[in-house]
Amino acid sequence: MTKQSKQTAILSNDDYEELRTEIRGLVDQFIKPNAEVTDREGRFPRANLNVLAEAGWNGVLIPERYGGKGLDYVAFALAAEEIGRGCPSTSLVYVMHVGAAQTIVLYGNEDQKERWLRPVHHGLIGTYSTSEKASGGHWWFNFSEAARDGNDYILNAEKSFTTSAGEADFYVFQTRSPGAKVPTDVSFFIVDGSLPGINAGVWEALGVRGNHSGPIKYENVRVQAQDKLGAEGQGREILESGVSPVYLIGLGSTWLGVAEAALEAATAYVKAMVHRDFNKRLADYQIIRQQLAEVKVSIAGLKPWQLSLAKQLNELQAQGRPQVELLLPLVEFKIQASEAANLAAKTALDVTGGYGYKKGIFERLYRDARAGIAMGPSNNIAREWIGKALVGLPLELWYEGGD
Repeated sequence: MTKQSKQTAILSNDDYEELRTEIRGLVDQFIKPNAEVTDREGRFPRANLNVLAEAGWNGVLIPERYGGKGLDYVAFALAAEEIGRGCPSTSLVYVMHVGAAQTIVLYGNEDQKERWLRPVHHGLIGTYSTSEKASGGHWWFNFSEAARDGNDYILNAEKSFTTSAGEADFYVFQTRSPGAKVPTDVSFFIVDGSLPGINAGVWEALGVRGNHSGPIKYENVRVQAQDKLGAEGQGREILESGVSPVYLIGLGSTWLGVAEAALEAATAYVKAMVHRDFNKRLADYQIIRQQLAEVKVSIAGLKPWQLSLAKQLNELQAQGRPQVELLLPLVEFKIQASEAANLAAKTALDVTGGYGYKKGIFERLYRDARAGIAMGPSNNIAREWIGKALVGLPLELWYEGGD
């Protein structure tokens, strides 16, 4: 793995709180007000992303010498959380973008960093394109295979779920290496989103309707050798230590933010809503207070866990150690955060009664939160990983027909 030449500055808790205040201000002013129309129209949140780019947040992990903020995983996790509080669709797009950029930070060469990272400050958006329909929720497993044509590569693949499909400026694309003999022989490419042969399908979904995580087809897409990311066949390492860690801490933080948004909105509603026949607020009913308290406890348990995992990622990167060491703890965090979001959204619908069932923030967050359960690794697959690790069985992630 290519290490950053300049170690990220060590930040204090006060520094992190200042960063949280900064990103929250942007979210409250520019992103949260757009959440309803983003959902209703299935609109890709380009305007939100431009605001984040102008403020430098799209380059949160990009070193300063490439025009980024040069911050750490804690700052990224806080940003994903706060954006998730305002608009889950925007947060998921943001997480995939930051992850794609960070993969280039860690494994790209100098030319790639100059060409793909420096324009991020001006609004360039990237994403991952990995999962394929044939392998379902086993998103790390590819059947597609790159071919060589002289010094170039030809890519043909049908990717099932690619966030920002048809909207991203570049895709960090995973496929089997040319002539691969085993599933682990995979390679990554940086694919320019404007290249001919890239065709995105329609994204029609229950929730997170603005993230455009639809199918995308690559037909004879020609990629020059200069945009091969890392060495040919290095894909497994890139996937496990470059893609998965930043994706999982960002994903869990997004759902933490969704849980907070649902609790905040529900609490405000029950405090304000008065039953005039008894002259009692909804907040005056014990059963409602206890439901809200259950959500609060689930959120409170996630906050120190999020901080600890992000700091451990910082330490592993600084030491040049593979971040895959944290894979299972990050998976556990993703499970817990997504289920906290679902509990919070369900509780919000419950305590607000008929009002919550109407179109608006409560039913929207309920639909959005559901995506966290299925988003790869789905909670069912993730629990199987954890269970196998507990009893000493191999994960068998790379065997055809394996888990």
